[in-house]
Amino acid sequence: MAEYFLEADYYQICKHGYQSCGDSFHSIKTGDRIVCVLADGLGSGIKASVLATLTTTMAAGFISSNMNIKHAAEVILETLPVCSYRHIGYSTFTIIDAGLDGKVRIIEHDNPPYALIRDGQVLQVQKQEIPIKSFRKSHLYYSELELQPEDRILYYSDGVSQSGMGLPHLPLGWQEKRVEMYLQSLLQTNPRISAGELTKNVAQKARENDANKAADDITCAALYLRNPRRTVVFTGPPYKKEHDQVLAQMAKEFNGRKVICGGTTSAILARELGLRIKVNLKEIKHNQEVPPTATLEGFDLVTEGTITLSRCLKALEEDANPDTMPDNGVKRLLKTLLDSDIIDFVVGTKINDAHQDPALPKDLEIRRNLMKQYCKILEKKYLKSTEIVFI
Repeated sequence: MAEYFLEADYYQICKHGYQSCGDSFHSIKTGDRIVCVLADGLGSGIKASVLATLTTTMAAGFISSNMNIKHAAEVILETLPVCSYRHIGYSTFTIIDAGLDGKVRIIEHDNPPYALIRDGQVLQVQKQEIPIKSFRKSHLYYSELELQPEDRILYYSDGVSQSGMGLPHLPLGWQEKRVEMYLQSLLQTNPRISAGELTKNVAQKARENDANKAADDITCAALYLRNPRRTVVFTGPPYKKEHDQVLAQMAKEFNGRKVICGGTTSAILARELGLRIKVNLKEIKHNQEVPPTATLEGFDLVTEGTITLSRCLKALEEDANPDTMPDNGVKRLLKTLLDSDIIDFVVGTKINDAHQDPALPKDLEIRRNLMKQYCKILEKKYLKSTEIVFI
């Protein structure tokens, strides 16, 4: 399975009229595993958000510290309060412990059942019911499975399956069966759709069912085992001019999406590859704050350097939604990185006199520091694989 990549992503929509989401999603990559937890707090707003967040962080912490997944679920149930009137827990949850080799363990507590999709079809999965030693009106289900390449697991809160409830054509809501049918139609149209795009489509369809005013918090998450989507980002001129040719050769041989961030870097690559850069002048009128992008044959994106990189890093830190951003170099770089699995940064180490005081230690050099921050946030927050090559 080493040649495959396990993508984990989710999409969330707050209940109409609320600022805080009563659902919580938390994922963490630890060693050769990814732990994902989706929790749905009882009710809506701040209280539900606190209970759901408590559940996801507790579960992710337990599993990542190698606690048995069944024991972790039992500890969470014992810890969470129970509604004295309805005798149900204050949060439901789905916990997934997925090895990068495709071996997956899942435990579910009162969330809609997950869907395992293989070859465009939803497969039935054998689940073990675990007795709950309390007066709770709830269930705990455990399952183990081994993903095959191109398999997906989709799981969601009841804001998805109950969307549209009460409408003439959906008296009981969208329900799991219709969600699965919608999934199959999406995959038929786009068999290689990413986990991020798949969850966004499902969540937005659920909101449509509620006349575009979500009647409940909506969260949809997915795992997708597939060939990795590779991207290389070139930024900064090489330390020695004779290495310009090495940079060009790296670009020529790379199999995947290619991005250049920096005017000097793009000029070097254009010269060495015998190509011509064309600046997108129309963007100057519409994007006064962000420098325009350019086009260069064989490259998917060419942007300015420091400003674009800094703003894109800020967008990653703030979990910005590219769909709501103006169309400029920052948005396009953000979308490219989010849609990639393995990202290589090729960083030139020549000091730019405009940005660097030669008296400062090398670690404080703007470009190097910026790229290290990129790797840190892309790996920790977005579960990407990254590598920096200094040249």
